[in-house]
Amino acid sequence: MDKFAPKPVTVITGFLGSGKTTLLSALLKKKEMKNVAVIINEFGEVGLDHALVEHSDENIVELQNGCICCTIQGDLQKTMLDLIDKMTKGKVPYFDKVIIETTGLADPVPIIHTLISSMDLQRIYTLDGVITVVDAINGEKTLDLQPEAVKQAALAERIIISKIDLVEKDKELPLKTRLRTINPSIKIIESSFGDVSISDLIDLGAYDPFNKSRDVREWLEAESMGSHHDHDHHVNVNRHDENIEAFSMTSEKPVNMVAFGLFKDLLMAQMGPDLLRLKGIINIEGKDRPAVIHGVQHIFHPVHWLEQWPDTERQTKLVFITRNVKKEQIEGFFNALMGLVGDKSMPKEINDLL
Repeated sequence: MDKFAPKPVTVITGFLGSGKTTLLSALLKKKEMKNVAVIINEFGEVGLDHALVEHSDENIVELQNGCICCTIQGDLQKTMLDLIDKMTKGKVPYFDKVIIETTGLADPVPIIHTLISSMDLQRIYTLDGVITVVDAINGEKTLDLQPEAVKQAALAERIIISKIDLVEKDKELPLKTRLRTINPSIKIIESSFGDVSISDLIDLGAYDPFNKSRDVREWLEAESMGSHHDHDHHVNVNRHDENIEAFSMTSEKPVNMVAFGLFKDLLMAQMGPDLLRLKGIINIEGKDRPAVIHGVQHIFHPVHWLEQWPDTERQTKLVFITRNVKKEQIEGFFNALMGLVGDKSMPKEINDLL
């Protein structure tokens, strides 16, 4: 690639738990992705995904395969200009393409608007494509409840239906019909564990909003009318429903595995549809390695174990994103169940919920 040519940018979006990070992780293992810069944006108090990679002193980390990973700090344009400046000065490795992974709560309109309208960015970058990941299990319900999910589908050039392995084989997916109603010209790709051909995601050609629906054009026009015209292009990359909250819990004390299993079951039973995401790293009693948990609504992935702790703090860290559920309620469940290990006198209000 001509090092002076604008660097192609791919935006990966999709609602919470749809499988964006799984897709990104699979992509980064491919040799074609060697010289890529990854920009991630996390929602919540604790950037848990970053606890699983080696930190640097700034917002930029170098991944094991030599790729760059950085977080958006306030403003997308500033982040992208800083990244190219650091590359020019030799402070980060050379990269020839960029992937932006948005938070699952993000309205992608301001991100896309910035990429196609900022003159400063257009000199260096070009929006190559928008990829939206949709969960095969929860996708339809998410489209019903979350306007952001509809926008994510409408703006896409490719839609990846993830977790297809959880769907009955050869079963027709009504979700596909729904997605084509939202985005008639879309190419839909089925995937399990992020297994997608690079050619379906990268080098798609410049993103053209005029090939999209009238809704898409109106959203981008409204964003243009509503933004400041001082060319700062400040982007609220965390724009989201005010009923949705992100919060974290930490525990210094090792957690009993049985008690945590009860806690997880209680969350699914009581808050299922409103538990938009739970992701955590857990210090289990009697175990030297940390356990990682990841759940969305009523579906929890099997616990898997990291080879080692990512840092010196051996503490349980849980990050929740919920709808109309308060932190105090979940903390109450957690503290009650953790305190009841080995105690036969379980309070009736907890016992009735189990």
